[in-house]
Amino acid sequence: MADKKNHWETVYETKPVDSVSWYTPRLSKSIDIIMKSSHGAKDCAIIDVGSGASNLVDDLLLAGFTDITMLDISERAIAETKQRLRDKAALVSWIIDDITKVSLPAQRFDIWHDRAVFHFLTSPEDRVAYVSRVAASVRPGGHVIVATFGPEGPEKCSGLEVVRYDSESLHDQFGSKFRLVEHSAELHKTPFGTTQHFVYCLCRVEG
Repeated sequence: MADKKNHWETVYETKPVDSVSWYTPRLSKSIDIIMKSSHGAKDCAIIDVGSGASNLVDDLLLAGFTDITMLDISERAIAETKQRLRDKAALVSWIIDDITKVSLPAQRFDIWHDRAVFHFLTSPEDRVAYVSRVAASVRPGGHVIVATFGPEGPEKCSGLEVVRYDSESLHDQFGSKFRLVEHSAELHKTPFGTTQHFVYCLCRVEG
């Protein structure tokens, strides 16, 4: 974990939040999918994996969600988000840990959201560890939203190798316990004017 943690601490210590390639002022697609998956229940439990310093938590709070957990390996990223939220940070649960090693409560979450973490898991062991945590911590009937680089996305990001997926190969990583509800693509425009191809999969956890 130390090498991964050091890498991401360095990223957030040396680059402004709005200059990293994955930055966008608003995660509109993620918000839309979360809103649909919540069925209007503002007390549903949401976890954002690899939250970084994104504005997703700001929008979730603004929308009225009351049970939000942010998880990231970078202490610096979490600190920046808390500083931005000020008093509202107390309304959110915060976890600083590696998603392949973290211990999460059983059947705790209704919605699992991950934009751009899973594609960094290049070893089969890490992917199995990730999926086992999703399966254990998301309630039956809950939803899992995972976005990765698509087939036309970059082969590296932030100096690290990634694995690119289409919707079928991404869903195959999760297995039969996860029923694919829908998938879609997004062309993300980076702060420096290039375009990255993302694939989003929304799954429902079967009981």
